[in-house]
Amino acid sequence: MALTIGNIRVDPPVVLAPMAGVTNTAFRRLCRQHGAGLYVSEMVSARALVEGTSRTQRMVTFGDDEDIRSVQLYGVDPGTVARAVSMLIDDIGVHHIDLNFGCPAPKVTRRGGGAALPVRRALFRDIVSAAVGAASLSAVPVTIKLRIGVDLEHVTAFEAGRIAEDSGIAAVSLHARTAEQLYSGQADWSAIATLKAAVASIPVLGNGDIWEAGDALRMMAATGCDGVVIGRGCLGRPWLFGDLADRFAGRPPRTPPALGAVINTMRIHLGLLIDLLGENLGPRDFRKHVGWYLTGFPLGGATRRALASIDSLAEFETLVAPLDAALPFPEVAHRAARGHTHGPRRVTVPTGWFDAVDDPTPPVGADVLVSGG
Repeated sequence: MALTIGNIRVDPPVVLAPMAGVTNTAFRRLCRQHGAGLYVSEMVSARALVEGTSRTQRMVTFGDDEDIRSVQLYGVDPGTVARAVSMLIDDIGVHHIDLNFGCPAPKVTRRGGGAALPVRRALFRDIVSAAVGAASLSAVPVTIKLRIGVDLEHVTAFEAGRIAEDSGIAAVSLHARTAEQLYSGQADWSAIATLKAAVASIPVLGNGDIWEAGDALRMMAATGCDGVVIGRGCLGRPWLFGDLADRFAGRPPRTPPALGAVINTMRIHLGLLIDLLGENLGPRDFRKHVGWYLTGFPLGGATRRALASIDSLAEFETLVAPLDAALPFPEVAHRAARGHTHGPRRVTVPTGWFDAVDDPTPPVGADVLVSGG
């Protein structure tokens, strides 16, 4: 069961969601070792890319194993987005670009960016068209990521999906929550089905509450979507991509990893981060992953705190050496929420934002220089 996005074949139909501070080269490589799919970089700012900021330049580097270079791009100005798309293709050799119109972060929506931008349908159309136009000569597919809307009173996904389809977008993915929900409650998979019915000529991908491989199959059966986007479900569980590959191929589920196998995956991840960021920054970046990996294991708070404070691979090895490698994977950890869980929270948008939906003027202050989210 394969997914086609422009000239890219994705088999199984699984996409790694961009996650700030997580989906760097090291994490993408680790996930790819477990299963095939489309692995998207952290979000980069179009403005920061055009301005040449050093942090953004580092974020658009790719490993030798990345046959498909995929980037998520954030921008609110059509001209800037077009220039950024051209740079990604011509200078970096990117094969796929995803436009972020789903970010619910208050610092973004209060300026009219992210999940608030599709409210301004004329501006949305201009940005999408500019990106598609800049990518068309190289036949690089452009996709978009949406939320249902700002809130249930301001639903934008279905009109935005039709506009994107008419503008030449290759696929659209939907996180089936509103910006107001943030990451709370349950994702409304019925919205994915509604979007699929609204944009029949391009693939629709579903995102939200895929914690186990079986959830992906259930989502596709329930909604008719063409593929799935995996976000928080793979935090501390990169082997989820192997489980997904098995389930889509009709193979029986694998036995969940015991603690020893989890520790080995942690060891590999830490090593990849050290290769990427160096002996000092690599262990520090790894610290946030420790809690996700060890969710549900009865190890005690002192051990968890120590592992979440490591400064070196040697310190990691000292701390894990006495742990019981045979401890089974905790039942509670299969569906435990990882990453963001906050919400709901009322969404702040610029004054008059809902009163001028056909205003094509880019919002002031939303064209940020900060990449990553």
